[in-house]
Amino acid sequence: TALLSPSWQIPQEGVESSLRQLLIEAFVSAGRVDNITMVMGLHPQYLSSFWKTQYLLLRMDGPLPYYKRHYIAIMAAARHQCSYLVGLHIGEFLQAGGNPAWLQGLHCAPQKLRNLNEINKLLAHRPWLITKEHIEALLKTGEHSWSLAELVQALVLLTHYHSLASFVFGCGINPEEDQDGGHSCQPPSPHSDSSPASDDSMGGSGGKDAMQEVEVLMERMKLLQESQLEEEGVTQEEMATRFEQEKTESLLVAPSDIVDHSLQSNVLCFVEDPEFGYKDFTRRGEQAPPTFRAQ
Repeated sequence: TALLSPSWQIPQEGVESSLRQLLIEAFVSAGRVDNITMVMGLHPQYLSSFWKTQYLLLRMDGPLPYYKRHYIAIMAAARHQCSYLVGLHIGEFLQAGGNPAWLQGLHCAPQKLRNLNEINKLLAHRPWLITKEHIEALLKTGEHSWSLAELVQALVLLTHYHSLASFVFGCGINPEEDQDGGHSCQPPSPHSDSSPASDDSMGGSGGKDAMQEVEVLMERMKLLQESQLEEEGVTQEEMATRFEQEKTESLLVAPSDIVDHSLQSNVLCFVEDPEFGYKDFTRRGEQAPPTFRAQ
């Protein structure tokens, strides 16, 4: 849906020059311009803030060596089964001098990194269950203990990549040409009247097909809303059922009970307890953990 955002097609003064400068800086820094940067570059001001944050986390001075930062990024992305980010940071991990043996799976990593698994799992799916005891266990004096500075950086990396995985999924970002199954992703010209994604950037006619499916689905939803206004006595529950039926009938959305068997072992090998996931903490009749609420 992000690729359909109309704001991306509005030309702005200096957008091309500022984007060009950002892409040059990214290339000089990382030696490549990944597809996340290309897609986010459609909003240069946002990309600028994001890229500076990313640079500080991964490439500036800090208590954790570079290869460990990338391994933590792999752990976080694998928790959400984001194969794009896992593949990206496997390459970065190796370039930073990481031990290839660690890539066989989490069980091959040092115990200190494996100790992050529990808090990684909770942060990804049920962060309200984290207590001070989880922090104390990691900081406890011992052979595999974390310093406070190291742990702070590790936790920021985990949460950063949990969020970035959502961005990757939400924008449908594909692997680069040099990754398995990858192809290029090129941002549209701000002055072009054409579709935001070219055929090449979306893998041939697949981009057009997907966008047409989105348009058909949106038209169906619009008709449902109009019919709701015309009909009397239609409840919210009935409308929700109708929307869900339209969604599942669309080719765009696969049924939730279909398991994605295309996930490669190089993603799942970094995940322990893969069945652990989000669980609603506001169910009636259950003792819910304390949470912060803002009105």
